Amino acid sequence: MHDNVVIKQRVNAPIAKVWSALTDSSQMKNWYFDIADFSTDLHTEFSFYEPGGENKYQHHGQILEVIPQEKLKYTWSYPEFSKDKTIVKWNLQDEGDQTLVILTHKGLENFDHLGEEFHKEQFEKNWTEIVAEKLKNFVEN
Repeated sequence: MHDNVVIKQRVNAPIAKVWSALTDSSQMKNWYFDIADFSTDLHTEFSFYEPGGENKYQHHGQILEVIPQEKLKYTWSYPEFSKDKTIVKWNLQDEGDQTLVILTHKGLENFDHLGEEFHKEQFEKNWTEIVAEKLKNFVEN
């Protein structure tokens, strides 16, 4: 069984603005994570910690696919805890003055052995907050 999280959120912002929010590190730190080494160049790797300064979980990713203003796909892992990886995919659908954002995080069963903080339910809660609240508020203001 595959543990995937899918979050869909319509935002009142044009697709170009949403794409910039997803791919510009100076904008990302305002709603997502502060990822200084983020780039949309294929196979580029990036790392970051959750906000707050605890540096409890190092996140690591590698860009797998980029279709400007349509799709961004990268790996998601916690190298300090596991060699296993998952896949995060952002799809954008242009709806004129609005954009449908679809976030999919696949392969979460790979993290089950890491404990409750890494279970699907926790990712679902966190991604819902990130997409439906933080991203939505950022691009609509």
